Amino acid sequence: MEAIDKKGMPRNNHQRFPGSWRERRTVRTDGVEPMTSARVYEIDLLRFLAALAVVLFHYSYRGHAADDLTVMSYPALAPVFKYGYLGVELFFMISGFVILMTAANRNLGEFVIARILRLYPAFWTCCTITFVVTLAIGGPPHTTSLARYLANMTMLSGFLGIVSIDGAYWSLFIELQFYLLVALLVSGRRIHRAEPFLWLWLLASAALTVHPVGMLYSLLIAEYSAFFIAGAGCFLIWSKGVSLPRAVLIACSWGLALFQSMQKLRSFERHFNTTFDIFVVEGMITLFFTVMLLIALRRTAFASRKEWVVLGAISYPLYLLHQNVGYMVFNVAYPGVNVHVLFWGTIVAVLICAYLVHAIVEKRWSAPLKTVLNVSADRLQRLAVRSKQDASQAARP
Repeated sequence: MEAIDKKGMPRNNHQRFPGSWRERRTVRTDGVEPMTSARVYEIDLLRFLAALAVVLFHYSYRGHAADDLTVMSYPALAPVFKYGYLGVELFFMISGFVILMTAANRNLGEFVIARILRLYPAFWTCCTITFVVTLAIGGPPHTTSLARYLANMTMLSGFLGIVSIDGAYWSLFIELQFYLLVALLVSGRRIHRAEPFLWLWLLASAALTVHPVGMLYSLLIAEYSAFFIAGAGCFLIWSKGVSLPRAVLIACSWGLALFQSMQKLRSFERHFNTTFDIFVVEGMITLFFTVMLLIALRRTAFASRKEWVVLGAISYPLYLLHQNVGYMVFNVAYPGVNVHVLFWGTIVAVLICAYLVHAIVEKRWSAPLKTVLNVSADRLQRLAVRSKQDASQAARP
């Protein structure tokens, strides 16, 4: 079966750089059809809505409710958008779907470069903006240093025990762990046989939820794995069709997600000194699963619009940029500026900044960075091959 592009036309399978790691390979394994990669515009819309929910959660509720992050709240929206933290769980479901799609017909080198191009240009820009704003108008608890900034620019600070410049970065570290698990499948040429892995991951996560084992619980992302697994399961249905095992996988993931959300809610209520309606939380999670399953079954064509691509593109810089910058603006401007003007004006400002990061940085610099990474990867491969040949010749009598 020929690979097809997003317009449904056969994709040109000309070889690029014969012999290099970038040569396109269509993986076929004993009757397994190649996974299809195409843009699902509904996912772009969902990604933006998830990011916006998190923004409204932070601005209307979270910053003022705990940890003294901002002096301003927005009571008109707080009762509703205190549930906006669930936008991160929706992000994780979307990642399960999209990352499996991204990895489908790529080798390890291509997968790694695709993730670097997607993550780092916007991250470097938003991290730098947050650093500069913190130096300019920050104050306790929003402080930073050059050493912390440089460590954050690696996107590995969370694994090194270094405080993040922005609190929103915590989910990036979870995403990176998921990428590592997918990279292991890609390197072992098992990405087209991901289903057994997803089942093992789900069973291990369920066991770790009942009997946590510190390091293993963290390595397998057991706290959020149900969302990644469900998203990946939805992609398998979208690309290969529905089957009983895939439907059961998603149903079991849903059950685990509901159970874990009930456990997590107790600590949330203690931290924020409030109450959350468990039925609202469980209903929101059920809605996420329902919408993703409808996308997987291709029942959402009515919501498919190319215009959503821009919204999907700005969701990542919006998520990276909004939190601490918004809190610091609130702390400096409130109560001198009308609360409604300040609240909605800041949201409009971060949306504009997110678009500028996408248009000026991501669109302009991703292609040159891709060229540099491709050339570097090819050189590394040639060096590795040459070293192997030299070692082989040296070993001959």
